[in-house]
Amino acid sequence: MSNQAIMEAAAADLGPVICVVGARPNFMKMAPILRAMAAHIPPVPVLLVHTGQHYDKDMNDRLFEDLRLPRPDVNLEVGSGTHAIQTAEVMRRFEPVVDAHKPSCVAVVGDVNSTLACALVAVKKGVPVVHIEAGLRSYDRAMPEEINRILTDQISARLYTTERTAEDNLVREGISSERVCFAGNVMIDSVVFGRANARSAAQTLRACGVDPLVLSHPMGYGVVTLHRPSNVDKPETLRALLGVLAEVAASLPLVFALHPRTRSNIDRFGLEGLVNPARMVLLPPQGYLEMLGLMAGAAMVLTDSGGLQEETTALGVPCLTLRENTERPITVEQGTNLLVGRNRAAILGAVQEILAGRGKRGRLPEFWDGRAAERIAADLYQWLMSTQSGIALKSLAT
Repeated sequence: MSNQAIMEAAAADLGPVICVVGARPNFMKMAPILRAMAAHIPPVPVLLVHTGQHYDKDMNDRLFEDLRLPRPDVNLEVGSGTHAIQTAEVMRRFEPVVDAHKPSCVAVVGDVNSTLACALVAVKKGVPVVHIEAGLRSYDRAMPEEINRILTDQISARLYTTERTAEDNLVREGISSERVCFAGNVMIDSVVFGRANARSAAQTLRACGVDPLVLSHPMGYGVVTLHRPSNVDKPETLRALLGVLAEVAASLPLVFALHPRTRSNIDRFGLEGLVNPARMVLLPPQGYLEMLGLMAGAAMVLTDSGGLQEETTALGVPCLTLRENTERPITVEQGTNLLVGRNRAAILGAVQEILAGRGKRGRLPEFWDGRAAERIAADLYQWLMSTQSGIALKSLAT
């Protein structure tokens, strides 16, 4: 049998790529990949599985619409729980999906519990795991996400990185560079795709019943998000951060998109008095296009979100990260991001620098160009074909 015939037979036998999403950041990363798989010639067959790790129906519906993400083929409807319970339940419900659909591989993105859980199921059943956004490290193992990243990378057969230094991290951990492909950042693909349709900040405020007059301040406005347990689960930590934000708001009005966890803890800890409604606008969780518009028009963003560190770099907006470390160091080295931790003096000093026109503007890192998903689809197809052809050759030999 000729090599061409073997390739054709391999393509005919190609099972679907099971693409897994579980939490909000996954949607932004998977949407461009699904579009690229469909546009590839020939198209790469996919099966979209939503684990239901984040399960707010209204928010999910908005995200799917904003990102033009197709509805999931399978929804595991796992819901919340401790890390152990959630991971175990995803595994229990995902295994029958793998058995039923016989995928060519399982593609996971990011670092949430669903990412590791589905990767574990796949690799134990002999199905190759593809990890998109591999090799990122904060070197803080107190973060559950860091454990998920490390373990997922170790069991993945193909690893796609967002920055070149990620491969160095992987090689140090014993992963062969032959398994790694530098493709760029699919999160930026979604920023490029969504920018034209982003809601203006004024539209978003009006939709929430807020007078957009707050946006007319001569210095502009800042955007705030907080959700990490290390920042919002301890009353003394959350109190200190809200106190600093109140000081920032004295110079710059703030639009605070409240994560449900943060909203609940503000109420539970009795910290409502630290929020000055005249200077700090509290919004419910926002859709992707609303957040994109809010950030694009902001003077600065104060956040503990990894995704927002990347998005602000893509938008050229100064970002102050309220954490001691980041798994996205390229946003600090090349982008607009500055790590300020929870240090009051560092936060206030950085805010004043930005208001004085000396904030970081940075530059776009390599391959943060809106075409990362295309590169992943092209490489993944070739990789799958070579894998399937190898299987076909082996079966002929026997």
